[in-house]
Amino acid sequence: MAAARGNALRDKQILSIRKILNLNEALELSEGDEINANGLPVAPILKDGTPIWKVLVFDDLGRDVISPVLQVSDLRSLGVTMHMHISANRAKIPDVPAIYLVEPTPANLEAITRDLKNGLYSSVYVNFLSSIPRPLLEDFAAQTAVTETSEQIAQIYDQYLNFIVTEPDLFSLGMQKQHTYWALNSAKTNDEELDRVVDRIVSGLFSVVVTLGVIPVIRCPKGAAAEVIAQRLDRKLRDHVLNSKDNLFSSQSRTPGVAAGTPTSRPVLIILDRNVDLIPMLSHSWTYQSLCFDVFRSELNRITIETPVDSNNPAKGTTNKSYDLAANDFFWAKNACLPFPQVAEDIDAELTKYKEEAEAITKKTGVTDFEDLQNDTSASAQHLKAAITLLPELRERKATLDMHMNILAAILQEIQNRKLDNYFQLEEEVAKQTKAQILEMIRTDDKGQPTDKLRLFIIWFLSTEQDVSRPEWQQFEEALVGAGCDKTCLAYIRQVRATTKMTQLTTISNQQSTGQQSGSSDLFNRFSAISTRLTDRLKETGVPTNALSSNVASLLGGIKNFLPVDRDLTVTKITESIMDPSAASSSAIAKTEHYLYFDPRSANARGTMPQPVRAATQGGAPGGLPGGPGGAPGMGASFGQRRQGFSEALVFMVGGGSMDEYGNLQEWAARGATSGDKVKKRVLYGASELINAGQFITEELNRLGKEIS
Repeated sequence: MAAARGNALRDKQILSIRKILNLNEALELSEGDEINANGLPVAPILKDGTPIWKVLVFDDLGRDVISPVLQVSDLRSLGVTMHMHISANRAKIPDVPAIYLVEPTPANLEAITRDLKNGLYSSVYVNFLSSIPRPLLEDFAAQTAVTETSEQIAQIYDQYLNFIVTEPDLFSLGMQKQHTYWALNSAKTNDEELDRVVDRIVSGLFSVVVTLGVIPVIRCPKGAAAEVIAQRLDRKLRDHVLNSKDNLFSSQSRTPGVAAGTPTSRPVLIILDRNVDLIPMLSHSWTYQSLCFDVFRSELNRITIETPVDSNNPAKGTTNKSYDLAANDFFWAKNACLPFPQVAEDIDAELTKYKEEAEAITKKTGVTDFEDLQNDTSASAQHLKAAITLLPELRERKATLDMHMNILAAILQEIQNRKLDNYFQLEEEVAKQTKAQILEMIRTDDKGQPTDKLRLFIIWFLSTEQDVSRPEWQQFEEALVGAGCDKTCLAYIRQVRATTKMTQLTTISNQQSTGQQSGSSDLFNRFSAISTRLTDRLKETGVPTNALSSNVASLLGGIKNFLPVDRDLTVTKITESIMDPSAASSSAIAKTEHYLYFDPRSANARGTMPQPVRAATQGGAPGGLPGGPGGAPGMGASFGQRRQGFSEALVFMVGGGSMDEYGNLQEWAARGATSGDKVKKRVLYGASELINAGQFITEELNRLGKEIS
């Protein structure tokens, strides 16, 4: 369920960035000020009647934090005329102040000191994305004293923004380069590296909690990295509340309008290890957002589609086209979590609506083409004025719809080339597949990508109750290698299976009723009817339809029975058992019954002192997974604490997040709202990094597989 405007994590992060770009002063907007879709002023900020122009300097993380939530036009509206990377060669602009948004690292501090020494800017406003360690701050002060440049420093702030928000309530810590899943599950990771990974996660979660403005109750399973992270975060929050002169959670919170939070309104932070369920990292999904993330190269909110220069002549090579899924994209906001066939139907409805509105305007003004409006002087002045007022909004809407038509066309092409509909259908009922059926599927030459077969096999192996003997395992390996798959990761998958199966909870919801099935059938009757019109739309918007199947109707007709069933994933079941224990299944409650309980605001609900990562994660399973004997005792929850329920949760996955899980959690929360729940539920989802199935196999699982074999 989407959060109300201004209440989402993304809105709160935009508020914080907006304040930074206003030189850490609250941005006061008067009633007459024109604002854009992100709630930012269209004109630059004035001081004594003159605009305050600034330069923005960021590092990699600073860039990644800003780019999904603000566009260049937003920066301009806040007076930022230039934005540059801290490592770039930057020219001297001595009469303009500079805002730095960077991580507190020795390299960044050295660069800032060099800029001060060279007098690049009139003054500097230094904003660290997380709290700067005292020794680093003292070194920085010493360097500026030596170079006699301290007078140029106007401000130094810790901003607590070292997390990346890509959807209203979806965030990551951008830790792809740290390979957290590999690091936390590999026997070769040294203690220093483990500590760095855990401390970075704790720092990121602390920043998210600060931005939300309320201290949560923390729940986590025993005996793995999640427990260590929960302990350290509990300690960090507790120390901050007790020892900080400027309490970030007081009524004068850094985020305007955020109250300190009463016990009843406090959220729960559920920290989970990726091994609680590996399947969502590998599955073929059918929702628009998951398909985009799976089949295209994606970075933050930008997807890159590779298309042939000439579909009739592959020798001419390919070209890349990138699309930005902006925060104000109305079509993405509405359709991202919906099944692909529904999205195809909605694009047709939106294009029809646009066409009708454009025709109504042209009819009133007497011109024949919408584009001729601005050139026509004979039209009625009143109608012309109204039409010109609507023109920018309609053009923007048409550009958004054209972009999504191109994306949908590329997805259709991928579905056809890789037979993704077949994989999706098989995975929906994967546990029912026999060994012989899976073996036959691997051996079938479907001209698709070998990785898709590998993913299906791993999902089946992690789901099935059937035992696989050594000769049978060898047979599967040989078939996969014969199909062109890289079998490197399988040694690790075989080892991790027993542990993962202990925590998996995926079930079909009881609400999968006859009425719902007939609703799906009705949807697909309508969807089949518009499939030919979809081909026409592709032609209208200039999409090369010869690259697609000549009969789009037959392709879409083949997938019409594959609306996802109403399935709750393991992470959703765990979340439900903690947020709404009265409605949760007994199997889910049994899994979370012994989850640890930390309340940083309570003198009693406290865990043990944070222990070394290696001590907490030593166990019989890889990486000290749940089920291993390792792990010091934490704070067990009382019966009342286990059953208290919450209206808001923050679910964090250590070791990589899945778009499927995010979508499934939003779907569950929305389902509660439509079924008449008195209290609307809201779930935020975050992860150490967001990576797709291909990246997870090559960068995490294969590395672990090599170590074992």
